[in-house]
Amino acid sequence: MIIDRDTVQGTPQWMALRTGNPGASNFDKIVTTTGKPSTQRQKYLYQMVGETLSGSKDETFKSSAMERGNELEPKARQFFQFSTGLKVEEVGMCYPDELRRYHASPDGLIVDQNKGLEIKCPLIPTAVEYLLGGKLPTAYVCQVQGSMMVTGCESWFFMSYYPGMKPLIIEVERDEKLISILKEEVERFCFDVNELVKKLK
Repeated sequence: MIIDRDTVQGTPQWMALRTGNPGASNFDKIVTTTGKPSTQRQKYLYQMVGETLSGSKDETFKSSAMERGNELEPKARQFFQFSTGLKVEEVGMCYPDELRRYHASPDGLIVDQNKGLEIKCPLIPTAVEYLLGGKLPTAYVCQVQGSMMVTGCESWFFMSYYPGMKPLIIEVERDEKLISILKEEVERFCFDVNELVKKLK
């Protein structure tokens, strides 16, 4: 794993590194948890091709709920460290190797234990839904398993945080079968991006 500790998440430099580079938060646009191609694959493929050719990232809409989530994330990370006793390191990007064809941008790494952290700060009905579910929501399975695929981490913590409510903190183990499918499909996706870029240049 290659860890970029110099780039700060959310900065223009970080956005530039993500341009045309598939990330774990979008792996569900490539493949589903059942291993089938996602219905969003072609659109995401064209997006990555377009970003690579133009060198610019499409402005993505940020709702007030997303802005709120970004603002709450540092508090959630602090709470996680306090409640678990684990030291979380903030990093910019992680790549599986020197080729840097795809990446993960974790909300934190627990480097001494080879683990990672994904934080979500949803609106209150969703926070209650996650608490009642008591497990990793299906919507984030590809992201969490994909983050472990990229980093090689042994497990990944998922935290759903809403101020004043009990948080959901669970440790997710590696699903080697899904990780194998993700690796194959993401690498095929990167190949397809390159082929289309060559064709359109």
